[in-house]
Amino acid sequence: MEAKWYVVHTYSGYEKKVKANIDKTIENRHLEDEILEVRVPTLDVIEEKNGTRRQVEKKLFPGYVLVHMCMNDDTWFVVRNTRGVTGFVGPGSKPVPLTDDEIRSLGIKAQHQVIDFTVGDTVTVLSGAWKDTVGVIRTMNDGKRTLIINVDFLGRETPVELSFSEVKKI
Repeated sequence: MEAKWYVVHTYSGYEKKVKANIDKTIENRHLEDEILEVRVPTLDVIEEKNGTRRQVEKKLFPGYVLVHMCMNDDTWFVVRNTRGVTGFVGPGSKPVPLTDDEIRSLGIKAQHQVIDFTVGDTVTVLSGAWKDTVGVIRTMNDGKRTLIINVDFLGRETPVELSFSEVKKI
């Protein structure tokens, strides 16, 4: 089943808490392949208060959270029964996925990266804290577009989770 983006209505001000709760449930119930991503769309704006300017993060859609998931009875139940969620956006209790045009207008890019590596391959990390580190791929998650590699850290094999775009096959 193909994953689609759905909009979940939450209590206002609870968006980040709902995201954290859904993320925790995904981890606890091992739903990583069914609920791929949870987002609270934000925008950085400059706010002036008492003569000082500072950058603050504003929610684009207060009271709403975006969920990229494969809709089935189990995932619907998990999201719908998360504390702070009032329901999915759609007629009645039937969630309606976002269209491709709506997804593009939100700035969510479709990921069509070709990967040329598999479990057991040796890769080099291209960016971040582990830049230029060499590791062996232990597991891959095509849905989340992530992989876990083993790297040598302080003389021990240490697992590190990275996105597909952060590594290159040697």
